[in-house]
Amino acid sequence: MDDSPQDGPKPAAPDTAAQQRDRWWSKAGPAAWIAALAAVLFAWQWYDGRSEIGVLRQELAKKLADADTQSKESRTVAEQAREAVAEAQVKLGALESRLAESQNQQVALEALYQELSRNRDDWAFAEIEQSLLIASQQLALAGNVKAALIALQTADARLQRLNRPPLRGLRKAINRDIERLKAAPHVDTVAISVRLDSLIAQVSILPLAMEVRPGPEPAAANEPEGNAWTRFWRETWTELKQLVRVQQMDRADVPLLAPSQAFFLRENLKLRLIGARLALLARDGTSYKADLKAARDWLGRYYDTRNNSVAHAAATLRNLHDAEVGIEVPDISATLEAMRSHRLSRDRGAR
Repeated sequence: MDDSPQDGPKPAAPDTAAQQRDRWWSKAGPAAWIAALAAVLFAWQWYDGRSEIGVLRQELAKKLADADTQSKESRTVAEQAREAVAEAQVKLGALESRLAESQNQQVALEALYQELSRNRDDWAFAEIEQSLLIASQQLALAGNVKAALIALQTADARLQRLNRPPLRGLRKAINRDIERLKAAPHVDTVAISVRLDSLIAQVSILPLAMEVRPGPEPAAANEPEGNAWTRFWRETWTELKQLVRVQQMDRADVPLLAPSQAFFLRENLKLRLIGARLALLARDGTSYKADLKAARDWLGRYYDTRNNSVAHAAATLRNLHDAEVGIEVPDISATLEAMRSHRLSRDRGAR
């Protein structure tokens, strides 16, 4: 048996180049077209994108240029703003310094005002207290109701100007004492003291009764001159009459005093008047009247009562003797106590 085949298929003949190209185009034709179209589209998009990129670059460059210009202008404005801010800060610092100085001055002025206000109140209270002390001294030492009344009215006027509610109690006490002093009998101690001082000054010049001399004789009528012998005797007789004087005294008991006794008389009369003045200040009516009575007696006994000065002094002594000086004057202890209480309360409040 022949093993080699006799009737099997024959091997295919090899393809030609054209057949291979046709088969490739038949297989790859749509893909190629698609690839070509894609390449064309890609190229167009690339070109279009490049154009847009160029335009964008131009716009970007323009915007960058504008931004650079604006940046430069901004830097200029910022520099000017920094300079303005620096200048404003300098001015602000000066204003703050002035404000601080003004505040310090305001604080100092307020402190000074408070100090002045306190000092003004202290001065006012000191003046009021001084007025009250003067009133008390005038009443206690001199019994001068008028001066005490003026001092109290001055203190009340100062309290009225202050117009402080805590001072109403003090004002009430002052007004009560003012009404009491107005109702009290008035003794013008100052006027009486002045009149006594005037009498004391006149004592040394008042003429004594023993010092009175008769007045000159009236001139003789015109007599005929006569001869020289007659004129000589007339002139001699005139000179002799001048050597001896005979005087008729109205009072037979006119005392004759030696010069030393006349001096002591005047000094004792002054002492009597001084004692009367001291009794007046002490409101001792008995001693006052006793001294003035003794002065009146001495004046009528030892002095020339026909002299105008002596007569005026005697009338003054009579008027002073009739004045009542032994009057009990009211005190202002309630007002002083109210002032003392107010001062203590102010001192406690200041602490």
